[in-house]
Amino acid sequence: MAAFVLIVADARLNGMAATRAVLNTAVLPFYYIADLPGRISDWGEDTLKPRAALAGENERLKSESLMLKAKLQQMAALRAENGRLRGLLNSAALLEDDILVAELIGISPDPARHIVVVNKGSADGVFLGQPLIDADGLMGQVIDVAMGSARVLLLTDSNHAVPAQVNRNGVRAIVEGVGRLDRLELRHLSATADIRSGDLLVTSGLGGRFPVGYPVAVVDAVNSDRGQPFLRVSAAPSAALNRSRHVLLVFTDAGPGRGYLANGGNGVGGVGGGNGLSGVGGGNGGNLHGGDGEGGGNGGESGHEESALE
Repeated sequence: MAAFVLIVADARLNGMAATRAVLNTAVLPFYYIADLPGRISDWGEDTLKPRAALAGENERLKSESLMLKAKLQQMAALRAENGRLRGLLNSAALLEDDILVAELIGISPDPARHIVVVNKGSADGVFLGQPLIDADGLMGQVIDVAMGSARVLLLTDSNHAVPAQVNRNGVRAIVEGVGRLDRLELRHLSATADIRSGDLLVTSGLGGRFPVGYPVAVVDAVNSDRGQPFLRVSAAPSAALNRSRHVLLVFTDAGPGRGYLANGGNGVGGVGGGNGLSGVGGGNGGNLHGGDGEGGGNGGESGHEESALE
């Protein structure tokens, strides 16, 4: 009966709290003594472990460390790739045209040609002349299509030309490749043209190949020779032509069939002449979509691969 009263009093009035604290302190050494055999056993296993077991465990830990370091290196590469894909995604979100994400899987072995291969082809809807961009700007256009891949001529190739305009004031020019990945040139630009270093060049939309507004290059040098009618202007491509791996194929309203020759010919819109459709630079053709027919003409078909471009 007395024990029951003490229990009730402790539960309701907390009167035994001080006594219970003293007793818990008093019995604490007995807990350590009761746990001592287990502690001695664990210490013995760790201390008296055979040398062979220790060597094996050491090797296992070294292997795990090596594997983790390898994974860490992969994580660094994946993190960098993730950053590039995020930049590409942000670029795609700004486009009004439909896009298709592709990956570069090869480059031309010919150092004189700037051609890359992407892993999308006719099965994915890729067509001749289709623009290719990366997260920073225009890269080039498709010149050959297979079922599961396509070849793309970069805008820095010496056979490529792009109708562009200065973003600041709308001055039009032709941006041509010179065979260097870091350099483009503007030809036949009047000596009185309002253009200066730092100007952004964007696609003008002339020729019907590229929509208006794609970044092409940034002017880095403007030189004028006394007595000469044209400026000597060079620019650096906006796209990371020698670094981009993930790219975007752009589906424009122009669609298939509107070829554009860089150095003339009897195709569509030859820069610099030819007997095809009149484009930037002239020719003996008619209007933009007349003449020998879209995407063709006498020799202007896209089968003449690297020559067909804007």
